Amino acid sequence: MVRRIKAKLVLRLRAEGFSKRQIEAQGMSRHSVIAVFDAADREGIDYDAVAGLDDAEVYSRLFPGRGEHDSVHAQPDWGQVHKELAKVGVTLKLLHGEYVDACRGRGEPAMGYDRFCKSYQHHVLITGAASRVSHKAGQSVEVDWSGKTMQLVDPVTGVVSRVYLFVATLPFSRYAFVEPTLDLKQDTWLRAHVAMFDWFGGSVPRIVPDNLKTGVISHPAEGEVVLNDAYRELAAHYSAAVLPGRVKKPKDKASVENTVGNIATGVIAALRNQSFATLPELRAAVYERMTAFNAEPFQKRAGSRLGVFEGEEKPLLRPLPTVSFEISRWVYGRRVQKNGHVVFEKNFYSVPYVHIGRAVDLRVTDRMLEVFAGQDRLTSHLLAPAGTVNEYRTHDSDLPDGPQYRQWDAPRVREWAARIGENTTIVVNRIFESVPVDEQGINAALAVLRMTRRYSADRVEAAAGIALASKVRSPRYAHLRPILETRQDEPGNRDAWATPGTPPEPTGYVRGADYYAGGAR
Repeated sequence: MVRRIKAKLVLRLRAEGFSKRQIEAQGMSRHSVIAVFDAADREGIDYDAVAGLDDAEVYSRLFPGRGEHDSVHAQPDWGQVHKELAKVGVTLKLLHGEYVDACRGRGEPAMGYDRFCKSYQHHVLITGAASRVSHKAGQSVEVDWSGKTMQLVDPVTGVVSRVYLFVATLPFSRYAFVEPTLDLKQDTWLRAHVAMFDWFGGSVPRIVPDNLKTGVISHPAEGEVVLNDAYRELAAHYSAAVLPGRVKKPKDKASVENTVGNIATGVIAALRNQSFATLPELRAAVYERMTAFNAEPFQKRAGSRLGVFEGEEKPLLRPLPTVSFEISRWVYGRRVQKNGHVVFEKNFYSVPYVHIGRAVDLRVTDRMLEVFAGQDRLTSHLLAPAGTVNEYRTHDSDLPDGPQYRQWDAPRVREWAARIGENTTIVVNRIFESVPVDEQGINAALAVLRMTRRYSADRVEAAAGIALASKVRSPRYAHLRPILETRQDEPGNRDAWATPGTPPEPTGYVRGADYYAGGAR
């Protein structure tokens, strides 16, 4: 009863000349008012002596020791309880059970579970520590984009480029990370995660993002969350699961939302008077600011983000994979051609021949191209350099035995030409002579030789002879095809070519040097 007496108010009203009955009218019992009067007279205390104290301190001076008592229950080491509760799977219920068992072993009375929980919360309140009931150490990381941006300024042109900030926070220690980027694309999102785990020096089982499209394809109110394939691969590489917050529920990732607000001051505002020309230069400055930010003391409890992270959370992080994660993209539904290859960016990559005609998926990284059929990887190749076209990357093991599946090269092309005839061989040889590298002439030579699929080998050989008899130094497909289409190679039409060294007048299809020298057309 007495603990609820507003002792300071009673003393103030008494100093202002109020009687006991008038003070009682303020909503206090007569016995409470008398008790305050008597205690003030006994201790020699008036209102002026306690005007600068709060209600609790005034009460304790008037009634020293009242309401205080020693608990009959054995008291656990609350600091150890707080430390143990940070570990994975440890709950207050488990710790209370262990506490009860220990008390029984010592023959001491143990408090009930309800009092145990309330006493722990009182310990957290008194010490200013963060409760361990909501967050566990090393269990999750919250990620998001900052709404506020920074900028790069080209010192020569003065062009300004926007810089976006990727933000991540470990909810337990509030240890934070910020990565500046030039865009919000898929690859950038994934690379920021790789940098984040490198910054932490370990990984966690849960990644809690927003529902942005670079991470989450759909998040229905009912049913399963559909994740972006590349994002799911990244999480699997770090032995983690992506558990996005609910749509329009920022409290599901309150830690990172709070950090986003803090970096507006700790990073953006702190660097506002500095100019940066390159992203690496800005990144170094941001990392420096984040190191200082994490080392700043907490405002409402002891320690700092860095102290809690280094002392309690970092030892519980999972070790990073030995092999770094490679950023990849997927290309779906590419058909395997009859030649046993699949096309990607105008280059050809072999696939095991049993999958000819089947639709396959391609996983492309910075260096590799992998071919998948469902969940099964069929083959892999080094990616052709940027700008390369019509290049074949072929594994012998992907193709069946037989010369028709051998890779085309200059000796094989010349071998085919020799089977057709001498004129065709000369045409092919001149094609290779006209290019600096044999590989550059393979397609042109094959175009001539493949004409035997439409016309007979004898006709192609004859057409090659007619083309060589003209003044064209290196006949090609474009020269031989008109000869075959107009049947100039047939016996009745090629009599004029019988006498060596006396070619007829050039036709409209095979034009000699006189035509290009400005002669009559």
